Amino acid sequence: MSRPAGNTRLKAARMAAGYNSQQALADAITKAAPKLGIRGLAVGVRQVRRWESATPPWPQPDVHRVLTHLLGQSMEDLGFTPPWGVERRQPETTAGHSSHRRLSGTRLASVPAQSATATQPASIGSDFEAITRSHRHLYWSVAPATLHPAVMEHARLGCALLPETANPTRRILAAALAESYLLAGRIEFFDLRQPDQASDTLLRALQAAGEADDSLLGSAVLAHMAFIPGWAGDRDAAVERMVAARAYARREDASSELWAWLDAVEAECETRCGNSRTALQLISHAEDTLAAGSERPTPVWMDWFSPVRLAAFKGNTQLKAGHYPQARESLGQVLNDLPPTSDKQRTVILGDLAAVEAADNRPEEACRYATQALDQLAITWYATGMDRVREVRRTLTPWQNEQCVRDLDDRLYDWGTTVSALQR
Repeated sequence: MSRPAGNTRLKAARMAAGYNSQQALADAITKAAPKLGIRGLAVGVRQVRRWESATPPWPQPDVHRVLTHLLGQSMEDLGFTPPWGVERRQPETTAGHSSHRRLSGTRLASVPAQSATATQPASIGSDFEAITRSHRHLYWSVAPATLHPAVMEHARLGCALLPETANPTRRILAAALAESYLLAGRIEFFDLRQPDQASDTLLRALQAAGEADDSLLGSAVLAHMAFIPGWAGDRDAAVERMVAARAYARREDASSELWAWLDAVEAECETRCGNSRTALQLISHAEDTLAAGSERPTPVWMDWFSPVRLAAFKGNTQLKAGHYPQARESLGQVLNDLPPTSDKQRTVILGDLAAVEAADNRPEEACRYATQALDQLAITWYATGMDRVREVRRTLTPWQNEQCVRDLDDRLYDWGTTVSALQR
């Protein structure tokens, strides 16, 4: 018998904001109130538990103010129903209008709760899931700026259908919706370098995973959310989200591949925050986890990780740690082992190999790898790969009068590459 889902919207927003327990949110509300000019307000864990129940009571005005301040969403978006009722959002009639709203920074609609009656057939879940699966496959070859609008419109369709379904179809639909939002968030963060928009989209993915009661999807979403502060150098926020991701993974006994990937994500965050030794320890633990294996299957949607990808994480960490011979060996092996469909990852590996050669005072080799990365980017755009090339060019400043660096500049700043980069 499945347990009641409760107010999954508030749970998702709490976890995304870094409050890993109900007590942590209660303490944060009590602490934030005086800063907002509210005196004498104290909230206990029992109250937060009531808010996260299936029928959350509408908070008092002062609590309302602090709660929306901390979590950055309206009360309706947090799963509360006001005593005076709630108006239905008007649907967006054209794709152009919805695109304008998205690009102008308007917050995405929350994942809706279940309605009183189900009007969609049982097949709607598998039908919606089939399109989500196709988008997952298309990600590896379709230009991100082309695929992203299609994924977002598909997610909006899922939000419209979700209130019209009942379990078990609802759980199937919600899980596919969570995966769609996760894919959109991945595109926004890794391909388009829009971390703020990715944060908002990933929060919707977490809400949908909560509606599906899919802890493994929730773990994957939270780990992706850790990348955002991790890449910005905010270690505390990244670690908090990784703690939450591991807690979710334990609920369904995750596969060895998922556990190893969580180590790899945390390792990259630690590397970005300057803690290479800790990162290498996490990579070593991930290698041991993969070697041990497990009987649990890896979710079909987790197609972004493999032993080769773990070696890529390792090579980057070795590079940042200054272990250049080891990084050269690891990354060179990855380049040989990458499957033909991993063109996006190939640009990152080529960029890291270029960085190794630049750090080892070999500018000609660095320029050769960087040029290969640019050749691949001309075929398959990947903002993270371009970031790697630009980082390498900055390190080549001592050799900027060398012919190889001038040739790289001609390639890096030709008409097509410059316009393409600025467009994105």
